[in-house]
Formats: sequence, structure tokens, C-alpha cells
Amino acid sequence: MTAATGKNPCSPTGCSTCNTGIQNSSHQCSCSTDTCGKSEILRTDSIIRQTDHLDHLLARLGVNRMGHRVKPGIYRIGNPTEESPVFASANYTLSFDALRGSLAGIDGFILVLDTKGINVWCAAGKGTFGTDELVNRIVSSGLASVVCHRRIIVPQLGAPGIASHEVQRRTGFRVDYGPVRAADLPEYLSNAKASPEMRRVSFPLHDRLVLAPVELVHVALPAIIIATALWFLAGQIASIAAVAAVLTGTVVFPALLPYLPTRDYSTKGLILGGVVAIPFSFVYPGYPGLPGWAGILSALAPLLIIPAVTAYLALNFTGSTPYPSRTGVKKEIFRYVPLMVIMAASGVVLGIIPGLLRLAGVI
Repeated sequence: MTAATGKNPCSPTGCSTCNTGIQNSSHQCSCSTDTCGKSEILRTDSIIRQTDHLDHLLARLGVNRMGHRVKPGIYRIGNPTEESPVFASANYTLSFDALRGSLAGIDGFILVLDTKGINVWCAAGKGTFGTDELVNRIVSSGLASVVCHRRIIVPQLGAPGIASHEVQRRTGFRVDYGPVRAADLPEYLSNAKASPEMRRVSFPLHDRLVLAPVELVHVALPAIIIATALWFLAGQIASIAAVAAVLTGTVVFPALLPYLPTRDYSTKGLILGGVVAIPFSFVYPGYPGLPGWAGILSALAPLLIIPAVTAYLALNFTGSTPYPSRTGVKKEIFRYVPLMVIMAASGVVLGIIPGLLRLAGVI
């Protein structure tokens, strides 16, 4: 095969038939039929459109959660050459759009890994944004024939899943870890390194609150059913308590996360839930028509149920925040979930005893 007239033979558009090129032993680029047909190079841009914003909103709300994906493979953005940088990304639309949206005015390639629609950080923990997938994607996309350098920029949050020495040994590509935030990429490219600030993982209030909608939506329907049932079976106080427990675990908890004492999410949730339960527990001891002992049992119920529900919902944030470790989460689940079950079950029993005795005419 011969190069197209007037074009660099190593350019992504330099080969007249297969649009690829490879680097030979003299470090010169030339076209090769050996890499023809491996993978097409897709086109993207840095414009985030209204349809993209709608997709982001639906993803944040948990609507069709696993459907927010882009096709894995290699994408060109701008007008890249064989020397243009290559960025690795997950095939989750929010991750991919955050990356391409930060590359306005930058020519390059985006290598999208198949992370099953999971973001970079979570996929790195699960292994889908990992060494094998990166190696396989480099090979299957024919990346070595698209660029003449051997460097790929991987998000810093993807580092737990990538063994850089293995990637280099198996593909020849050196892994450079980019900044935590995609928005810092232009400065990172300009300086050819990441500043300490770019390496620092921050988790401000806005980032914490955007996690709340998807968790709230997931429990909204059962919460509404339970709250409605409690309204008729135990009264409006019990119904409001159920709503308060859910809102505390899905909205208040992430908002206050850095300020809650202890390290475990479970104990943070238990403490926060206990604080929320106190006003509800004070309602029952003086409730008209209830004997003192029945009022005490009813008062104990929210002190057991609300903290358990809040702590259980708090555990859902361990996979989407930068604080816990993978092994730490496993230990926490085995240690505290049985306690949550016992607390919730005990609270339910204590809560229904006065009601059953009242129906039986005992009180």
C-alpha cells in the first residue's frame, strides 16, 4: 500500500485505504496492511448538547442506569495527527462527556474502554477499567498504527485498576496518569505535568449532593408504600418518621458526610439517624390513651428503626465517594449489616406490640 499523495503516511487520514500507519524500527511512520480493518476511528467533539444534558440528568436520576453508554473504541476529537495525545476513558456517558467537554481546541484521540457503563473510579475498583481491558482495547483498536508515540494518558482515579508496567510490557505504551479532574487537562498538557492541586481529590458539597437523586429515586417507591401503610396502621407520626429516615439516609447524609464523626459509613449513619430519631421518640411517652409502658416501647421503636435505615442507606455511598477503601467496605458490611437488621427488627416488634394490644382490647 502506498501513502496518499501529500499526506503524512502516519496520519490517521494518511493511508488511502485503511487510514492507519505504524512505526517501524527506525522510528519512522509508514502504512501497513497488517493493521487494516482492526477498528474504525469514530468521530466526536467537545460540544455538550441538550440531548447530552438530558442523558446526564436521567443518569443522575437512575433512569435506565446501565443504558448510559458510548461505544468502546477509539475516537478522534479535533484534527489529530500521529503525534496527538491519547486519553483513556470509560464508556459511561458522564465520564466520556466530561473528558471530551474539557478538550475544546485540543486535537487528540480518546480510547474508550468497555467498563459496562460504569464511571472510571468505580470501574477501576471493579476491575472493568483495568489492565486487561486497557491492553485489549489498545490492541483491538490498532492504536499503535494510529499514533507514532507510545504514551496514553489515564485518569488518576483509574490508577487502582491499571498496572502501568504490565501495560507497557504487553503493548509498548507508557501509562501517564493525568489529573483528577478532566477540566485540568488543558493546563496539564500545557505544563506536561500535574500540579499538586491537580492530584488532590476533593469532594465538595456540590459533588456530594449530585449523588443524592439516584439513591433517592431507587428507594422512593418502597418508601412511599411503607409511609402510606404506616399512615393508616400507626398514624401520621410513624409515616413522617419513615419519610424522615429515607431523606436522612439519601440526602442529609451525603451533605453532612465530611462532618460526621467516626470513619465507618455505618456508624456515621447510625449517629445521624439517632439524632433524627430523638424528636419522634419524645412524641410517644405522653401520647393520649397509651399506658406509660406502651409509650416507652413506642418511643424505643424510632430509636432503633430510623438509625438502622439511615445507616443502611448510607452504605450505598461507599461506592461513589473517595473516602472508603474496597476492603474496608467489605469489612464494614459484614460487621454492621447484621446489627442494622437486629435493630430494625427489634424496633418493628416494639412498635407493633402496642398496636396489637390495642386491637385486642388490652390497652
